Amino acid sequence: MLGKIGIIITVVVFVLIAIIIMGNRMMKSELDKDTEKLFAASENSSGKVYTSKQIKDLPVPVQRYFKYSLKENQPYVSYVRLQHGGEFRVSKNWVSIKGEEYFTVQKPGFVWSGKVPLLSAKDIYFDGKGNLKVKLLSLIKIIDVKGKETDQGELLRWLGEAPLFPTALLPAENLRWEPIDNNSAKVIFTDKNLTVDGIFYFNEEGQITQFKTKRYKDKTLENFTGHCGDYRSVDGMKVPFYLEATWNLESGDFSYTKFRVKKIEYNNPSKMQNII
Repeated sequence: MLGKIGIIITVVVFVLIAIIIMGNRMMKSELDKDTEKLFAASENSSGKVYTSKQIKDLPVPVQRYFKYSLKENQPYVSYVRLQHGGEFRVSKNWVSIKGEEYFTVQKPGFVWSGKVPLLSAKDIYFDGKGNLKVKLLSLIKIIDVKGKETDQGELLRWLGEAPLFPTALLPAENLRWEPIDNNSAKVIFTDKNLTVDGIFYFNEEGQITQFKTKRYKDKTLENFTGHCGDYRSVDGMKVPFYLEATWNLESGDFSYTKFRVKKIEYNNPSKMQNII
């Protein structure tokens, strides 16, 4: 009897291992295709450079930010790739997370893939459309969210994470700044037929510390805050290595992600290897 139980347990373990391996391979294949598609759709604008003349009419704290984060003649960022660690809240508990993320700037978009114990997730904004998928064991789909509310939320994610690639926040045909006070300014951004806005907050040094907006949580617009910190110099730019996301709900603040960037690279439109 004990021998039969042992055989059953062994078979179950091998089946689970096979499922996990299959799920990881499928996840990697999907991510490879999504990343390739993302990069192929956006053009390289790194031949364009920043000059201080571009910011002379911007709100005071925004000027302070660009003077802090960019150097004169800084090339524009066209593509971004990064890997991160950190924590993610599952129900009431924080668990470790590791992930990778890819951004395009000329045509705003991103692909993010992350893993926590037992679960994997992929978050996308591409060609004006957003999509969030969550899978059990990287194979069994348990969440697949899309629609206009998701489109809005994912474009806001791109905008809120833009301090990772500061040239994307320079004034452009589809991006404008409006003054508020010495420590905050409103940004309005349009992609395709979708326009989003939010308020960036700046400290005296010129760092962006927060991004506040209204973002859809399911079908309801809720107050949302993105936090930035731990600024470091990369390729002549100063960018945050710590990002935190918080819902500001009537029941209280609910922080659910704390990402710590491990590595970030610019203008290399290819997938990073052996990340997750």
